[in-house]
Amino acid sequence: MLFFVNDYGQGAHEEVLKRLVQTNLEPLPGYGGDRYCESAKEKIRAACEAPEAEIFFLTGGTQTNAVVIDGLLRSYQGVVSADTGHIAVHEAGAIEYTGHKILPLPHREGKISAKQIKDYLKTFYQDGNYEHMVFPGMVYLSHPTEYGTLYTKQELSEISAVCREYDIPLYLDGARLGYGLVSPGTDVTLPVIARYCDAFYIGGTKVGALCGEAVVFPKKAPDRFLTITKQHGAMLAKGRLLGIQFDTLFSDRLYWRISEQAIDMAQRMTGVFEEKQYSFYLKSPTNQQFIILENRQMERLAQQVSFSVWEKLDENHTTVRFVTSWATRPEEIEELRQIL
Repeated sequence: MLFFVNDYGQGAHEEVLKRLVQTNLEPLPGYGGDRYCESAKEKIRAACEAPEAEIFFLTGGTQTNAVVIDGLLRSYQGVVSADTGHIAVHEAGAIEYTGHKILPLPHREGKISAKQIKDYLKTFYQDGNYEHMVFPGMVYLSHPTEYGTLYTKQELSEISAVCREYDIPLYLDGARLGYGLVSPGTDVTLPVIARYCDAFYIGGTKVGALCGEAVVFPKKAPDRFLTITKQHGAMLAKGRLLGIQFDTLFSDRLYWRISEQAIDMAQRMTGVFEEKQYSFYLKSPTNQQFIILENRQMERLAQQVSFSVWEKLDENHTTVRFVTSWATRPEEIEELRQIL
């Protein structure tokens, strides 16, 4: 069975596993206080061109979103997000569980615009009863989005300007950030993200790590963020596990190299679907591709290939998602071609 369901179905890149084995018996301080965590932080600061950044390693994406959002918001504030945002759809109400409402805006191919955000904030404060309402306390973006689309540098700049005008933080979910950074034609880099965002995270779980995400606050983290992280159960006693992985991923451009592998495989896969004259729901520049299948065709294909059912398009057609990863091999793309 070919596997194109997600980009975290395999364990970890072999260089990451090798480093974990090499350091396995070395006794180290807990909770991220070890030298590998410090080394990884310095490498991330350098990559972001943010020498003063505060960096924390957390266990997974949902935990990271819940901790960061809860840490940045006051009790009466909510978070503005695309209605397709991961926090709004696939995180089991984790944000609401912390006591913060998600304030959804209609998406366009997974994205929201500076104009939408400004119009929402302006309308909120024009309401004479806004003191009785959930305050929009921050803006959440994902890059790449749930549709594999990307924000541009100009779009981030414009959204950041709106957030600064209203004095609310801009937070970027980077679960698949590596695949966005190496996507052909993008003008968004880590330094760009660090310049325009008040907080973001560099995804490890979906980009070659066994687990873990690196949260970056380019200027200043919320007070007692380490304690907040522990309260949420998102901290490992063996913090070394995360530090060693990110120290490896940020050595010799490994994070970028393995992301490029996924994008290369995605482009080959796109070529296969085009060759076989399949229809696209949209063409993503990253490692997620969305194909329209006739329902009976989808059922037949699912007998040999694993993919995600994304959304029902009409009575007879369904949009499905194929995902490549750092571990996808050319032989798998060729086998997919033969099956199609």
